Amino acid sequence: MFLCTANAARSQMAEALLRHKAGDRYAVYSAGVEPGEINPYAREAIEELGLDMSGQHAKGLGTYLGKLAVSHLIIVCGGAAERCPTAWPGVMERLVWPVEDPAAVEGGPEAKRAAFRAARDEIAGRIDEWLGAEQRSLWG
Repeated sequence: MFLCTANAARSQMAEALLRHKAGDRYAVYSAGVEPGEINPYAREAIEELGLDMSGQHAKGLGTYLGKLAVSHLIIVCGGAAERCPTAWPGVMERLVWPVEDPAAVEGGPEAKRAAFRAARDEIAGRIDEWLGAEQRSLWG
């Protein structure tokens, strides 16, 4: 489960990336403290990799909290880390990956695209590291 404030960019990109990289090993979800609409630049950044987010939409914590067993809770923004529940039933691992909010970048379309690409690439790198650590822990 990836959490962010609005479930509009970072958590949505993380959901798409992990589903692509390891969807056969993990049921992947995302939610937000105050869900909004998915940012079009987030969709564009993921589509540049040949991935599809068309089935994804913003969801609130209430969609899953107490209804879904979550073993790994990964918070991808500082705001959600401060405001999300500190306890989630079944969570074995709670991580905070404070990725800068690409939607906060000011400027024209190219500046925004660059910010979303940077956030996407940072999240992809963290997912790769996390998957590597998960694999190593399985094999001791």
